Amino acid sequence: MHALQQWAVHALHGAGGCRAAPVRARAEVQQAAVCRRDAVQAPGCVLHAGTVETPHQLLPHSGFPSLHVWPQLCARGGLPQPRVQLVSYPRACYMPAWPWPCAAGTLPAPGGCCMGSVPSHLWPWHVAGRIWLDNVNCAGGEKSIGDCKHRGWGNSDCSHEEDAGVICKDERIPGFKDSNVIETEQSHVEEVRLRPVVSGARRRLPVTEGIVEVRYKDGWAQICDEGWDTKNSRVICGMMGFPAEKKVNRNFYKLASKSQPKQKRREDVGSRKRLFAERQQLNYRLHSVSCTGTEVHLSMCTFQFYQGNTSTACGAGMPAVVSCLPGPLFTSGSTHKKKQRQQQQGQLRIRLKGGAKAGEGRVEVLKSSEWGTVCDDRWNLLSASVVCRELGFGSAKEALTGARMGQGTGPIHLNEVQCLGTEKSLWSCPFKNITQEDCKHTEDAAVRCNIPYMGYENLIRLSGGRSRFEGRVEVAVGAGDGDELRWGLVCGEGWGTLEAMVVCRQLGLGFANHGLQETWYWDASNVTEMVLSGVKCAGHEMSLSHCQHHGSSLNCRNTGTRFAAGVICSETASDLLLHAPLVQETAYIEDRPLHMLYCAAEENCLSSSARLANWPYGHRRLLRFSSQIHNNGRADFRPKAGRHSWVWHECHRHYHSMDIFTHYDILTPNGTKVAEGHKASFCLEDTECEEDVAKRYECANFGEQGITVGCWDLYRHDIDCQWIDITDVKPGNYILQVVINPNFEVAESDFTNNAMKCNCKYDGHRIWVHSCHIGDALSEEASKRFEQYPGQLNNQIS
Repeated sequence: MHALQQWAVHALHGAGGCRAAPVRARAEVQQAAVCRRDAVQAPGCVLHAGTVETPHQLLPHSGFPSLHVWPQLCARGGLPQPRVQLVSYPRACYMPAWPWPCAAGTLPAPGGCCMGSVPSHLWPWHVAGRIWLDNVNCAGGEKSIGDCKHRGWGNSDCSHEEDAGVICKDERIPGFKDSNVIETEQSHVEEVRLRPVVSGARRRLPVTEGIVEVRYKDGWAQICDEGWDTKNSRVICGMMGFPAEKKVNRNFYKLASKSQPKQKRREDVGSRKRLFAERQQLNYRLHSVSCTGTEVHLSMCTFQFYQGNTSTACGAGMPAVVSCLPGPLFTSGSTHKKKQRQQQQGQLRIRLKGGAKAGEGRVEVLKSSEWGTVCDDRWNLLSASVVCRELGFGSAKEALTGARMGQGTGPIHLNEVQCLGTEKSLWSCPFKNITQEDCKHTEDAAVRCNIPYMGYENLIRLSGGRSRFEGRVEVAVGAGDGDELRWGLVCGEGWGTLEAMVVCRQLGLGFANHGLQETWYWDASNVTEMVLSGVKCAGHEMSLSHCQHHGSSLNCRNTGTRFAAGVICSETASDLLLHAPLVQETAYIEDRPLHMLYCAAEENCLSSSARLANWPYGHRRLLRFSSQIHNNGRADFRPKAGRHSWVWHECHRHYHSMDIFTHYDILTPNGTKVAEGHKASFCLEDTECEEDVAKRYECANFGEQGITVGCWDLYRHDIDCQWIDITDVKPGNYILQVVINPNFEVAESDFTNNAMKCNCKYDGHRIWVHSCHIGDALSEEASKRFEQYPGQLNNQIS
């Protein structure tokens, strides 16, 4: 079954002439749809079902995007032309397929290849708002839906029962440009590689040293090293994923470039025994390469092509050879540990967050012991490359704008960063300090860096799934020298979201949607042997082999294929975090009578000593506070279980979609837990949303539960179980800790921001809560100072 992407089209027509500038305030966008009536249809298409979506709304369990058509600046006297823009980014659709005739003139999706149209009665939901287009008839070559024939903007006799939809292939139209991605033009030289010459480096990855070769026709060609310098080497190393170059022994490689007789005596080999015995036929393609050292690709340097017969080319030179220094993530052995210690001693003031792979993410910088983001004004490849090299990666592959890696929180530290490309740190580049009016988190800058090729994806695969994004996990064993590669299964015991995240990252499939412990429904492979068990990952590893496991000694109770581990991957993921100031503002103590706590006791919302209380007499002392949980990711947060398996709670008369959604704890300064509470997700819904986002989830009438991207769920301080039972807590200084999604039941792009901590002082009658912050918002030094907080001597909080 083909992996398809599903997009829904929404058209917006400018009201009253041309706009003075491209629209950025999304609050002006109206929800709209396109009528499918009278569409010209052709038989013979098999499509996947989905739904037409309103702006910023996503399907349950999906990352499908909506399309908006925005009014653009137009010529005087003309009508505004619509521009189709992705609001969120797609992943494959895996819904059951129904046959339906394709529209002969389908609507062109941005950068995608349209497969066909879908009838509205097959979509589970319909949108609200005005219908802008009716009787749309496209020839197929139009660049915009506004260029197709139609009845006129707003002229329609349709209802939303007839809303049109499209389904697209999971590939871009060649040459498509995404307005939020800045990437290099590779016009002359597209592929470059380092070919190792030293025999010991032939199998070792990453390849850090070798002859530079460029793709030419069906093979590879060399570059003449006449005039070659370290600036050229720096560009090549950056492309290969390395932050810096190092000096190479050029004389050593002259041995490899000279002719060798076919009959070689042992003494002829001598010092050349470390080189490949066979002589490579040289085929020079480029010469006179001159780079400044700041280019992100060789094609951006000046160079010349050899013309005609190249047999006598590069007479005074030899093939260009480069040696690179790998970053800490890609350095093996004791050197790796040494670099880790060096990093710990001097903490980096920059990091990447929210990316699915190593070397990509939202750029965050450390200022005054607090992490913040970078505004995307004037963000380009030069600045992005400085970030990448500073973090131990190569040059930048893409500079991303418009919060493409999700929105950050806290301050925005830098704006209009203008690097030359030679700086060692982003902080060395010119920039402007900003105000809140200058930039918002919807403009957070991000990067995708070049990283070394490690070959991890060749050691793992998925089988039996409906698309390449899902399936039973199979790993390669016996991949050592001389060993024959053998595939086997992974034991599903203890398998969860963190392990699935590593698998999806290793395969380059984005984030994990689910980690499955049983895969009997994907039993389509001839691989039946269980070869790996006890896998435990932290979630950040680049390969499953880097996680803890039982090694060669298999220890799995159920070794049948139905109990093999499986995954479902997604290109996007949610990202939950707590609004820390609200906890600090709303915390207070309540003495609540026991006769009002029967339902809470049934849900285990009280401490264990409550069982010994003289019910219904007496009371429990509760620390109450409100919690506001935001979804700042790129996909909706949905409960792991579907509605069919939600648990009905008769006392509170609501459904629990997740047994434990949040942990509440009171800790001593040394980390000992003295009181705890938990919150089941009895109602995950969109309480409020940003001004340009429509609410999607509502718990009433057994409705769908979840938190839409750009929305938040509010648990008020006055509802049951929104507390910690501190009846048995003695006066003193403590840490209040709140952890969202503590058991990693639902996949997120970033789990490091799920915890919030506050300092608190309890004198036996009153409580002071202050210094609340997200767990990863402060520097390591500031976090240590927080943990070592000596306590308050009075109620004055400085």
